[in-house]
Amino acid sequence: MTDTNDSRGRQLPRAFAADIPTDLAAGRAVELAEIYALDAISDAERAAIDAYVSGAPEAERESFNDRVRQARETLALSFAAEEDPPADLFARIVAQLPAAAPAAGPARAHAATAEPVAGAPAALPTAEPAPAADELSAARQRREVRRRTSGLRNWLIGVAAAAVIALGGVGVGAYLANQNDPFNQVIEAQDARQATVDVNGGGTATVSISQSHDALVVRMKDVPPPPAGKVYQMWLIPKDGSTPVSQGLMDAEALSKPALVKGIGSAAALGITVEPAGGSARPTLPTVAAAPLNT
Repeated sequence: MTDTNDSRGRQLPRAFAADIPTDLAAGRAVELAEIYALDAISDAERAAIDAYVSGAPEAERESFNDRVRQARETLALSFAAEEDPPADLFARIVAQLPAAAPAAGPARAHAATAEPVAGAPAALPTAEPAPAADELSAARQRREVRRRTSGLRNWLIGVAAAAVIALGGVGVGAYLANQNDPFNQVIEAQDARQATVDVNGGGTATVSISQSHDALVVRMKDVPPPPAGKVYQMWLIPKDGSTPVSQGLMDAEALSKPALVKGIGSAAALGITVEPAGGSARPTLPTVAAAPLNT
């Protein structure tokens, strides 16, 4: 996906896809440098990025490595210790870990403190406790340590990402924002397809359709505002020929923004009509634009 311009000719940043392999296929490895540097990816995603970068042109490979290095240097400066940690820090951390289970039960403790009886045969050595109890205790401790370590790692990744963003590394922020943007999730879906139709009166409407997300995104370009006292109204036209279902209104201000329409599985087409302000219960024909949704 190439960079785009807004209505004033300013360059807009490229949108990320919903998954890293799609970004790599689109040649956006350099934009992934920050999350790579933060280790905020899975092993499989790291391997995919490594494989791509190793075979990329030298200029792209150097740009990627430079951004990884800059991100790591930024983090190192951001989290540099200003003073030595307290001498008892490790002891305090250890003290907060769960205590080990007692090595012996009450019966053994009683046997160890009981007074010997005169004339009684010498007591046999007490058997060692079954290893299962000690192993269970050790396993519990290991799980607790892993849980705390995992939580700390997630916290560090979040803090590190915030630091990189604050200090100029906007790649991570842009990536995470696009990952959670419902519009980009539809537009960048692997099964997404686009249809651009003319709008009566001027301009075009581009419809990005994703069956996997059961949704579409409508973007208007160069479409004139509706007449005074009128609005554009979007409709899903059912496959079974039943009454079209309203999907919202678009006034002059809304024309510059994308519109998200969900629940398209039973629809055959998207229609746009001109309606009185406030909208209509049924579409006023003819439509000014219609885009088929069938695959």
